Amino acid sequence: MTISLWPSEEQPREKLLSRGAQALSDAELLAILLRTGVAGSTAVDLARRLLVDFGSLRGILDADAESLCSHKGLGPAKFVQFQAALEIARRHLSEDLARGDCLTSPEQTRNYLRARLRDYKYEVFACLMLDNRNRVIAFREMFRGTIDGASVYPREVIRQALADNAAAVILAHNHPSGVCEPSQADILITRRLRKALGLVDIRVLDHVIIGDEISCLSEQGLV
Repeated sequence: MTISLWPSEEQPREKLLSRGAQALSDAELLAILLRTGVAGSTAVDLARRLLVDFGSLRGILDADAESLCSHKGLGPAKFVQFQAALEIARRHLSEDLARGDCLTSPEQTRNYLRARLRDYKYEVFACLMLDNRNRVIAFREMFRGTIDGASVYPREVIRQALADNAAAVILAHNHPSGVCEPSQADILITRRLRKALGLVDIRVLDHVIIGDEISCLSEQGLV
């Protein structure tokens, strides 16, 4: 049975219009992006198979073009649609953050950092530069590779913070493994940066680690 023959309140698009996007399952949301299924399967059926094959929405959106297009019913156009939807979400979060009032909501700030850093396959160390009222000046990706004392250079962080006229920073980096617990190297570099930035009167407010979950060193008394 095609989706158009389903009761209207069960059709994903109509359900979204009447009850809001939050009422839809992952498969229903994905079906809206897919728009069509394949012979013998609705878009919802196809979405469910993709969720099983890739494990989650994140697994689907993280998949490269070759992996995604190898599935029946998918091709470059669908891959492009998924990537565009993902980038729209990132930019939406970025625009909210840029308005300057979102740091009153730690959850929104964490969601933004997660959207910016979670999907990298390698570690990225970044700084959220803030003014003296904790409004966002800029998000800066500073270093790539394994994050340890040898690969994060305090002088470069200081140089960029001064160039941005920052009064405070939030440090952030991702753990591609998905494990968000801070390592000893994470704790050490946080202390080094806090001490170095303190010499030029720039405060370190937090160090956020992005994995499958989020870990904030400030909540653990480590900042």
